[in-house]
Amino acid sequence: RLTGEWCIFLFKQHTANMKSFLAFFLAATFVVYTSAFGFTGQKLNAGVAVAQSGKGQMEMRSRVCDLLGKEANRKARAVCFSHKRAHKVQHVNLQWKRYESEELGRKVKLRLSTKGIKTVNKYGSIDAAAKKFGVDLSKF
Repeated sequence: RLTGEWCIFLFKQHTANMKSFLAFFLAATFVVYTSAFGFTGQKLNAGVAVAQSGKGQMEMRSRVCDLLGKEANRKARAVCFSHKRAHKVQHVNLQWKRYESEELGRKVKLRLSTKGIKTVNKYGSIDAAAKKFGVDLSKF
């Protein structure tokens, strides 16, 4: 028969072993997770994620107009027949557009909203519109 003191002793030994095993298991899991998913400790820069590949860099850009800075409306709601309100996102209508820049002497490929395209047409050239809105075309 086990006495009460002996049961308490065995319980304390068991919990001490479990704590050390759990700490070891969590540390091993963390190491495996960071090595498996390629954690390098690099931070993202202002909505642009840069990933290294074998040949060069791949750039993932946020959905923002390069000229006007328009971005998605995240406060929109969809109202159904029963007047339930569900949140939805109204994205910007972005189009890839290529313009000839006279100042740079080359073509510039931009991701513009449709309103941005109309703005470029209004000012007559991409150079005039970029000057008006303070956009550096040499980055594109």
